[in-house]
Amino acid sequence: MIYFNSRGVLKTAALVLGLGIVTQAATPVLAENTKINVGALRFTSHAASFVALERGYFADEGLDVELKFFQAAQPMAVAVASKDVDYAVTAISGGLISLAQKGAAKVIGGALSEEPGIDGSQIIVSTEAYNAGMTDPSKLDGANWALTQTGSSFHYTGSQVAAAHDLDLKFKPLQKVGAIIGAMKSSQVDAWAIVPHIAKPLDKGGAVHIIGAISDYVPDYQVTVVFTSADNAANERAQTEAFLRAFSRGADDFNAALVDKTLDEQAQEDMVKLIHKYVYADRPYEKAAPSIRNGAMRINKNAAMNVDNVKAQLEWFKSEGLVDDTITFEMLVDDSYVESK
Repeated sequence: MIYFNSRGVLKTAALVLGLGIVTQAATPVLAENTKINVGALRFTSHAASFVALERGYFADEGLDVELKFFQAAQPMAVAVASKDVDYAVTAISGGLISLAQKGAAKVIGGALSEEPGIDGSQIIVSTEAYNAGMTDPSKLDGANWALTQTGSSFHYTGSQVAAAHDLDLKFKPLQKVGAIIGAMKSSQVDAWAIVPHIAKPLDKGGAVHIIGAISDYVPDYQVTVVFTSADNAANERAQTEAFLRAFSRGADDFNAALVDKTLDEQAQEDMVKLIHKYVYADRPYEKAAPSIRNGAMRINKNAAMNVDNVKAQLEWFKSEGLVDDTITFEMLVDDSYVESK
């Protein structure tokens, strides 16, 4: 007998043949209200998770989601490996790669990406550095470049700028994005690269100066990826695929409203209001809305991933001695989930 649940999902299929009953395996289905924790940062770039939660896309897949918020990428990777968090979205870091090599984590898709024609991560400098002549990325020789941690995405992007101009950058780990913002405002560090919803307001307010874009150095940059524990990837396929489907629906809504802008102004504003519950929630909506709109970078459809760039990132981490040089792409990524971009 074939039957469906309330969402129209195939539950079982049985076929009676003579004296025997053969059960044909359909796509595995989750129990209703499967509880999972999803890691995120309070960035516009994490909007796909916010939308999927607020619009019931996770619930449609039988997932009861609680968001867990972090202030940097590497702690999120540790939380996924320890199963305090089931799924997460953040940049590839040395910590994530090392955990994957140990069999604790797997990348299962792509999320935020740089794309020609869409403002992406901006290179910014402090007012003091700007006044001292650091008015262009090529003039950053000797600059203090801010990081959360060594081996973070900020380390990778800074190194790409340094390599392009043969610069000697001094990398300064400050642990948290908030700490970096404070250090930029007070000119304790000289330079940084960050997503536009943070960079543009800081520039507009006069706290920093935008001097370039990361897309000029890594035009195909896979900024963030979707990842989970190796156990979830291998043994919770129905749950993992359900998460990716819901996440992708959230990304589609976000892209339509704020990236492609194929929806009307009311739909765009509704999206900004939804995101405001999680991003700049401590600011009045009128002040937060422009910053949220400024952060609208592409979130890849179907969690597709720029495989070539992820491989390039992995090689950079290895070349810098930040991860073991024996780790392979297959150790990091479970490509059975991944659609190549």
